[in-house]
Amino acid sequence: MNATSANPTRATRPSAANKPVRWAADTVATMREGARLRLDYSAQSLWRVDRLIEEIRREGAPYAAVHTVLRGFGAYAGEVIVRCAGAEWWETGGEHWLRTPDGRLWDPVDEARRCYEGDGSLRLLCREAVG
Repeated sequence: MNATSANPTRATRPSAANKPVRWAADTVATMREGARLRLDYSAQSLWRVDRLIEEIRREGAPYAAVHTVLRGFGAYAGEVIVRCAGAEWWETGGEHWLRTPDGRLWDPVDEARRCYEGDGSLRLLCREAVG
């Protein structure tokens, strides 16, 4: 059996999804193992992610030190939107975006950065994208 027949969903995902899907999965594993926090790809789990980003911000870590973590949280939020709204990943110029079925574009990785700056919410982004 080849990889395509073992996982038909994987075969239909655009190649632009490869990196953000991996970043999201790495984040889920890291949170489970390091923080003992279970992220289940539900919209409700984004409450916890927003709180985690707020805690990191309060600790005063420089953005350069947390960039990869924030990218993972943004990719995780993007995967939540993919699963809840049927969105798909797009890539342009090395940046990853989501397109929802209604044609709107979303940037959950940038939203994670905005959360860190105190001016964003992955939970609210998901709510708006999902409708």
